[in-house]
This record gives sequence, structure tokens and C-alpha cells, in this order.
Amino acid sequence: MTRQINVGGVLIGGGAPVTIQSMTNTPTQDVAATVAQIQKLAAAGCEIVRVAVPDMEAVHAVGKIKEHSPIPVVVDIHFDYKLALETIAAGADKVRINPGNIGGEDRVKAVADACRQRGIPIRIGVNGGSLEKPILARYGKICPEAMVDSAFGHIRLLEKFDFSDICVSLKSSSVPVSMRAYQLMSQKSDYPLHIGVTEAGTVRMGTLKSAVGIGGLLALGVGDTMRVSLSADPVEEVYAAREILKAAGVRREGPELVSCPTCGRTKIDLIALANQVEERLKTVDKPITVAVMGCAVNGPGEAAAADCGIAGGVSEGLLFRKGEIVKKVPQDRLVDELFALIEEL
Repeated sequence: MTRQINVGGVLIGGGAPVTIQSMTNTPTQDVAATVAQIQKLAAAGCEIVRVAVPDMEAVHAVGKIKEHSPIPVVVDIHFDYKLALETIAAGADKVRINPGNIGGEDRVKAVADACRQRGIPIRIGVNGGSLEKPILARYGKICPEAMVDSAFGHIRLLEKFDFSDICVSLKSSSVPVSMRAYQLMSQKSDYPLHIGVTEAGTVRMGTLKSAVGIGGLLALGVGDTMRVSLSADPVEEVYAAREILKAAGVRREGPELVSCPTCGRTKIDLIALANQVEERLKTVDKPITVAVMGCAVNGPGEAAAADCGIAGGVSEGLLFRKGEIVKKVPQDRLVDELFALIEEL
């Protein structure tokens, strides 16, 4: 079991539930826009949010963002340790920084001391695309071993100054490299792991790569918190993360949709029907399984494990519950009747 850290009241590692993170893409200095996006992310199920802090203007916004954020705020710092010190003072709940990239050891000590005094964890964020030149020279390429070596270099710097309130990420745009790096790290260290596949891509491809990489790690018992990285509205990252957690069997919160792949027996537009149900389920928080089946003959039986569902026919369909038919319903009323039944569950 990994160690546990506390990020603004949200526990990571040590047996705590795997948490969902995302990152805002609004200009951090635009407090109103950033807070509005954080509120949308939280409503979608995000539990920790990260904001970019590239300059002092963004630093000055962090305190105001914190005042209105319903979830803990992590600050993303690159190279400038002064930005870290200022955001720590402004009330950040966690700092994402690489100690080896912020200058001399006196700077690392200053950040470690400031975080210790306020009980703020540090996430060491190793990225395959920005490994240190000496490490790349040693290994000759980006590889899992190089990423783990980089992580331990940063860890040693913090441990030198008696700081161990640490979370580690080892992200690559390659699914196999990311997975192997996290597996190696989990074997060599008990620090909690922030898992993800970086620069994963658009909603479709990025979700697929994240499902394989993140979902595969979760199924192996590796990972304490996660972010799905997509070139999309960050809310889509949260939706994808929730589905990956459910698919990996890690969390059972909210509804799960099962639907058949369609065949020559299908007499309704099952694809459109399933998409409609999936969209409406986003507002449901009950831990239920909902089935959308294309065949009224076999549908209820095939989806007997579902809490409720619908199966299509020529002009009407069936509404069923736990495999038992509740009633026949006109095709244009199927979805409404399904959600009326869900309300009763």
C-alpha cells in the first residue's frame, strides 16, 4: 500500500479511493472564467483541479480562485521557485513542480520548507518529453527506466530537506512506456502515484489511450489519483475518468450503461437510442446498471443483470427491470418511460 497525502482535505493513497483530477484551460488570471470552469468540473465529478501559474499575474489570481473553488486547487509551476513560494502563501492545496528544475538546492529547500510549514504536498511530475539531458544521454532514449530514474532524482532532492509529502507522476504519450514506468515505480517506491497518459489526443483517441493506459494500471492495482488528458473541454476529461474507473471496477458511483452492438435483428435506431440514454444518464447519480438492447426477443434476458432497461421492437419496445418485463411502450416513449422507472429505483 502507498503512503497517504492530504490535498486540501482530499486523501490520496494509503487505501483512499482513486480520485479524479483535471486542469483548467482558461487564463488563470481571469478569475471569473477559471472559477466558472472549476465549478463545471466539480459538478461533473472532478475532485481536485490544477491551474497553470506561468507568471505573477496568475499567482495573484490563485488566492481569489481558492476562495470560490468547491474543490482543492493544485498550482502548476515550471522552473521559477518564486512562483511556488507565492502560491503556497496564497493558499494552494498542492504544488506540481520538479525540484531538479528550479535551480540551486537553496531554492529547493525554500519550497520544501514552505510546503512543510503549511502541510502542502508536492507532486513531482516527470514527463517523457522533457527528461533531463544527462538522463537521456545515459539511457539513449525515452524509456520507463529513464523516467523512474528522473523521478528518484527529484525525490532525493526533497528527501534531503526532510520532505516526504510527495506524489509522483511519470507520464508519456506512449501507453506502453507510461504503463511500464508506473509499474516500475510502484515496485521501487511507496509514494502515491498520479497516473495518466500525457498528450493523449482528442476525445476519441485520447479516451481510448487513457482507457488502456490508466484502466490497465488500475486493474493491476497501480494508481492513487488520475487525470485523463484530452484536447477538449476539461469536463470531457472528467466524464472519461469516471467511465474508466467504472470499467476498471475501481469505483461504483453513478450509473453504468450497457448496450448491445446491434445486428440484423435490430428494428430500431439503437445507436441513437443508446446515445440519448447515455447523455441523460449524466444527470443521474444512482449506482445502477441501465441496459439499452436492440432485440425485444432476447434483450431482457441478455441484460438480466441490469437494474433496468429497454429493448426495441418494430413500433414499440419493452421496459424491463431485473430481466422482468414491466410493460410494452410505444417506441417514441421508450426513453422517457425508462427514466421514469429510474426515478423509482
